[in-house]
Amino acid sequence: MRVTALLIAGVVLTACASGAAQTSTLPPSSTTTTTTTTEPTVATPTTGSTTTTTPADPFAPPDWLGTRVLPLGDDGFGQVQPTPPELDPRAIRTNDVLAPPTGTAFEGTTQPVPSDVVARSTWTGDCPVTLDELSYITVSFWGFDGERHTGEMLVNASAAGPMLGVFQRLYEMQFPIEEMRVVRTDELDLPPTGDGNDTTAFVCRPVVGATSWSMHAYGLAVDLNPFQNPYVKGDLVLPELASTYTDRERVRPGMVTPDVVHAFESIGWSWGGDWNSLKDWMHFSSNGT
Repeated sequence: MRVTALLIAGVVLTACASGAAQTSTLPPSSTTTTTTTTEPTVATPTTGSTTTTTPADPFAPPDWLGTRVLPLGDDGFGQVQPTPPELDPRAIRTNDVLAPPTGTAFEGTTQPVPSDVVARSTWTGDCPVTLDELSYITVSFWGFDGERHTGEMLVNASAAGPMLGVFQRLYEMQFPIEEMRVVRTDELDLPPTGDGNDTTAFVCRPVVGATSWSMHAYGLAVDLNPFQNPYVKGDLVLPELASTYTDRERVRPGMVTPDVVHAFESIGWSWGGDWNSLKDWMHFSSNGT
């Protein structure tokens, strides 16, 4: 089976089964939660007396990002390659899908899944959850560019309220996220480029190499900054260009830290970085699989 790096959240999974979401002190209601946050200070570049030089955008993605298809290995994944220096550390400007927040406070919403979102998602009638069992949430997040953005996610309706609480905590600690959007069906079969980094939850597909559904197919798992928090099993690294981030002692922005783990643990979710047989540092789930 070919696995696209853009869909690392949906394809790098161990065997999963349906599980009940944990409760939280935040009710799964269609309300907006706000928290005041101080903006980071940004230095203003100076100019010369006769000429003005436009500095290069330090957060611009490499021109080749997402375009260089990797040769396939015998396991069906792309061949693991050294991390390009442009992605070590990786700090890319967020390409906004939704309008950014208007203020400095956290903004989070939850609602039934709108029809236009359904149309561009991976959901079909064959999925193990109905549309009524999913919710569409939007949350404020900080980008690597030091700016505020709005992300979107499909999650199990039972976990929608608690998930707002998790991302509020990540916003308060100014944890950077590059991209947060709903995965499209056409992305499931794209050839691997090894450089995807979408933070996402619901992806309707079975576990790789198995027929059972993953926890992502129930909206009960979240993959956070996959490139900074790759999946590792033996010699396999996914995304395939993220090998530099297997060094967890060299902490860089966007890597899962104990504070991030605690944010998910506060709603009863556990972390794939604690597994023994493999490490899935991006992965959080309601039942530990």
